[in-house]
This record gives sequence, C-alpha cells and structure tokens, in this order.
Amino acid sequence: MGMIEIYDTTLRDGTQAEEISFTLEDKLRIAGELDRMGIHYIEGGYPGSNPKDALFFEEVRKSPLKFSKPVAFGMTRRVGARVETDPIIASLLSAETEVVAVVGKSWELHVTEALRTDLEENLKAIADSVSFLKKQGKKVFYDAEHFFDGYRDNPEYCLKTVKVAAEAGADRIILCDTNGGSLPSCVAELTSRVKSEIKVPLGIHAHNDSELAVANSLAAVEAGAVQVQGTINGYGERCGNANLISIIPGLMLKMGLQAIDPAHLKGLRELARVVNELANLPDNKRQAFVGDSAFAHKGGMHVSAVARNPKCYEHIDPELVGNHRRVLVSDLSGRSNILYKAEEFGIDIQSKDPAVKEILERLKLMEHQGFQYEGAEASFELLMKRAMGSLPQFFELLGFRVIDEKSEDVQVPVFEETTSEATIMVRVDNQVEHTAAKGNGPVNAIDNALRKALEKFYPELGEVSLLDYKVRVLPKGKGTGSMVRVLIESGDHKDKWGTVGVSFNIVEASWQALSDSVIYKLLKERQA
Repeated sequence: MGMIEIYDTTLRDGTQAEEISFTLEDKLRIAGELDRMGIHYIEGGYPGSNPKDALFFEEVRKSPLKFSKPVAFGMTRRVGARVETDPIIASLLSAETEVVAVVGKSWELHVTEALRTDLEENLKAIADSVSFLKKQGKKVFYDAEHFFDGYRDNPEYCLKTVKVAAEAGADRIILCDTNGGSLPSCVAELTSRVKSEIKVPLGIHAHNDSELAVANSLAAVEAGAVQVQGTINGYGERCGNANLISIIPGLMLKMGLQAIDPAHLKGLRELARVVNELANLPDNKRQAFVGDSAFAHKGGMHVSAVARNPKCYEHIDPELVGNHRRVLVSDLSGRSNILYKAEEFGIDIQSKDPAVKEILERLKLMEHQGFQYEGAEASFELLMKRAMGSLPQFFELLGFRVIDEKSEDVQVPVFEETTSEATIMVRVDNQVEHTAAKGNGPVNAIDNALRKALEKFYPELGEVSLLDYKVRVLPKGKGTGSMVRVLIESGDHKDKWGTVGVSFNIVEASWQALSDSVIYKLLKERQA
C-alpha cells in the first residue's frame, strides 16, 4: 500500500461541535497550520450554507496553500431538480476548488424519511451530481453517508449507491460511519467487501459516538482504504469525529504506512494546541500521543523501569510526536522519582545522599496533609532545595493583615460594594519594608501588597502574572470549616509554573502558593 491520504474536516465537520465557532481568520490560520503539516486535503466548508465559508474559499484563492488542496463540500442535487440549475451544485463550482466533496444517501431509511423520495430518484441524484461535476473538470470525492447503517438495513441497495457513484466517475468513494455506532470488525469487513466490488479507491469517515472512530479508521485502512478523514483533536458533532492527531501516528508509527512527511510528526503536539487555542478550549492533558499526561509516570516502580529503559512503560518515544516524558511526584513516589526530578531541575544529588530520604519523607507528609505537586512542580523544586539547604532566602515575612469591607447588603450583587486591603511587612537584607495595597478580593490584595514591597529590591517581579487560580475543598472537616488546597499558575514572558498551598484558611493557603510563585521566579532569574 502506498501513501495514505489525510483529509481534514476540522473547518467544516469540526465546527459542528458544541461550543466551537471559528471566525474566518481562525479558519485561515488553521488551514495554514494544516498546510505546513503536509495534510493532503482541507475541507474548507460548505459554500452553499453560509457567507463565511464562501469567503474562506475566496481568501484561499488570493493566497493559495503551498501543499494542501482545499475542498468544497456540498450535497447531491435536490430531489426532482435539474443538476445544471441546482443551487448547491452551483455553490460547489463557485468555490473554484480543484477538488469537491459530495455527500449522498446510502441508507434506505434516509432516502424515504429524510429526502422523502423513492430509491431510484436517489440513485439518479447521485449519478447526476457526480457526472456533472466531473464534466466541469472537478476531482470528485463521494461521501456515502450512513453507509454502514445502510448496509445492515439493505445491503443490495446500499452497494448500489456507491456503484452508481463509481460509474459516474467519482475519484474516491468515502464510506461514512455517520452515527458512529459501528465496530472495527464490521468496518473492516464491509470496506473489504466494497473494495472487491468497485475499483475506485476508498476512504473512511468515522464518528466517535462509540469511542471507536480512530479504531474504525485504522481498521478501514487495514482493509484497503487509502484515505482517512477526520478532525484535529477529534472535534465534531455529538461525540466528535475521528481524531487525526491519533490517526496519523497510528498509521505511521504503528502500521508503518506513509501519511505525512515524517519530519512533520514532531509538530503534532503543537498543532493540537494551536487548534485548541483558536477554539478557545483547554488542552486535554490525557489526550493520546500529545497530552501532558500521555507520557507521565507516577509510580516509583514505573519510574525506576523507565529510567533504565523507556520502552518498559512507553509505547513510542514521546519526542516523535513533539511530546516529552514527565515524572510526577506524590505519596506513591520512590527514590527513583526524586532522583529523576533532581536531574530535571539540575539539582546535583546522589542516590545515597540522606537528603533523598528526607525529601521523600517530607513529600509523603505534605501529601498526607493535602498538598499535591503534580500540578505544582515549582513548589516541589523549592521543597527539594529547602530540604537540601540550598534555597536562598530572598525575603522574610514579618506578617500580613487583610481587611475585607462590605458597605451594604443588596439584592443584586454589585462587585464594587466589597473592598479588600492588605498590609504586609517583609525583611530583605536587614531592610524592613511595610506596604499596603488594595485588590479585587483578599488574595489579589496580598499579591499586590507583596509585589509592591518587593519590586524595589527585585524589579523582575514586574514581569510575573497570575494566570490561573484554583481552590479545591479537601475531604477534611465539614462545610466552611474544611481544609482547602490552592493551586496557582504564574508566568512571565518565557515560562509558566505552578505552586500550591494548603490550609484551613484560604488566605493562608493562597499566601503559601503566592510566596512560592515569587520565590521560584527569583530563583529562576538567579539560575539563568
């Protein structure tokens, strides 16, 4: 088998997902990223459905893609209409793309219930649409919608629909698991059956309603399909489409097939993140191949084995897809976790050093108290350096006080009615600084006061921003008297880092995380 074609439909099928709406600029940016990755086909949209999709094709004509071929998507002609005057067919031609995709009905249920026509008229619509577009010089991909459901219901008619498309000149026949309910064994069997019946190259378009879209896509390729359709990160209607971020390495690293330039595999993680950013969705840390947790190791036995040979607990080298190995620290950690993290942080420590045991014991104690370092590696690095006595004292807290004031009670909340003010006293090099600052809540007030006190000594703190703040109630105590864990993500123009604090008092827990964030920034600057 030669090259497997990758067909991306993020800009059309992906936008049908709940909570996703790309602007024209977003779509053009994503198309550019896909083009750089060497994706063969990019389905830009349905030009007959909305002005945004029509404008996309106009912009692509002005600034053509370097590698990828844009594809305009549409339907077969309307029931009873003439293909020459059909507005949907006309919109496909107006996109002026070399390749067009036409979807038609394969399932008798849809012919009679959705189109409300007879089976023969549906076959004529498929034949008319494909042959007309071929006469216009187009490369035509025919999407056999609901193929697998249709075959189960009426095999003879379902096969007729794809044979008619093939006879009309379709360049690819795409078998669609539109409802996402098929199993890999079924997809493989029917793909093989169709391949024996028609000579036109086949493709697969799978949805993820049974969480089998990737498996079904790979099964279809094993059975002879030469094109795989899907979306970046599996975006799509309902439970989504087949995830190309998993399919591409599956094809190349697992099946030994060529899909994109091997040099571009390393861009998969970045591509997944860029598209998430443009969709305004958080990265899925447990996403296969590219997620933060995809190659994260926590158990001490696992870490020890991975340190000797990564193949023990990693199915591929994470760097092949642009990812990296991570070792987590928790109360499940052993010496190997500590030594691995020490090397990662650039800390010189030997396995028999008493500090390793002390760090391990302190870690288990802190986790027992509610601390969690998996999302707060900056705080763990500071914990290690404190245990080794190698952490400089950048400042000493002499005390702080926070005052919250609410002027009146109102039925409709008014944010300005509550004010917070913090005063703080710190010592830096025997010089005491006593400052006050206001903020939007007590944590923001303490943050502002601490920065105000320290920036005259450490102006680099002006670069630090608080990016995220999370509070988790721990299962200790009851109600408002429970212990809380605060996780803070901070960043500057180069890096991001996480810190943690735990206390029965949310302000104290926030102070722990805030002060660790400041100390980590200062430490990082000294090590640069």
